[in-house]
Amino acid sequence: MVEDSLDVGEALKELLILLGASVIGPAASTAEAQNLIAQCLPDVALVDFHLRGGEQSSLVTSLREQGVRVIMLSGSFESLAPATSVTLLEKPVSEAMLLAHLRPIARKNAI
Repeated sequence: MVEDSLDVGEALKELLILLGASVIGPAASTAEAQNLIAQCLPDVALVDFHLRGGEQSSLVTSLREQGVRVIMLSGSFESLAPATSVTLLEKPVSEAMLLAHLRPIARKNAI
């Protein structure tokens, strides 16, 4: 998970743990995320769309090249190009919405 807001990152991490996920992060920057990914490639990455300095694009590209599914979270996607290969979820994201996108990944990886 990559989220530069400490409060949002910790709340999301707690929710994911309650849902049974193993969580790496939250990382507050692309560099921190890349260090965590080097230790353990995730099944899915939750990435804040509005990281400081707009630095998420290189991370998202790298994750997609490694076959990692990416879910981008944001309060606003106004500046996102229409053609993208990631899932977009608007903050605040509900538990039901998050589960709807994570369940298929969990099932696939359990096989």
